[in-house]
Amino acid sequence: MNHWIAFADGFTFPSQDFYASLEKELATRKVPGLEISRVEYAEGGLFSDQRLYLRFIRERLAFDTCAAPFGTGYFFSCRTVYSPVELRLWHVLVALAFFGGVYLFLAWLLGITFAAIAVAGLLVALAQVFRNTIALKLSDLDAALIKMPVVGPIYEKYFRTETYYREDTRLVYLDLVPKLVQTVAEEITATKGVKLVRQYQRAPILGELYKPHPPVTKPAAA
Repeated sequence: MNHWIAFADGFTFPSQDFYASLEKELATRKVPGLEISRVEYAEGGLFSDQRLYLRFIRERLAFDTCAAPFGTGYFFSCRTVYSPVELRLWHVLVALAFFGGVYLFLAWLLGITFAAIAVAGLLVALAQVFRNTIALKLSDLDAALIKMPVVGPIYEKYFRTETYYREDTRLVYLDLVPKLVQTVAEEITATKGVKLVRQYQRAPILGELYKPHPPVTKPAAA
């Protein structure tokens, strides 16, 4: 996926302050379904220091953003992380075991016939809710279902309909966050009279070698 990084010589800035600025900017945009957290990744091996990253995640697409010193300089980075849905055999087996248990319990209470009808009705009701979470304005439920173990993969694989709107909003999200990270990084360095001297970006999917891109500059005020 995409990976952007930029360097600034003779510059330093608290990482936490940079992350707070990004969080504030994203909050004003009210991106639906966006979750923000701070995560630590090891800088090297098992016993190495931990480096704090700011993570933005929506559906199965996340951005891990870092701001940190490097020698006498400083760098900002933003990489895209995609976690594909994986439906495993044990997910299906757990679901079957659950509904089998419900059926046996109801059969003990109501008898075999009524238990079968009740379980069938439950399956139909769940399927309708799963297929219409967005139409019913249940975006929070949609996000919660994706994260649920066992239920999430089954929901995405068989019930969550891919639409033009979902694809469009996904592309907007993929474009918005990296640009915002870049803009905030440039604004922060500019306040101290420092420019991001060089930027690199790796093309998504193709995995090409890093190619230099000039920093984005704002047009001078008239």
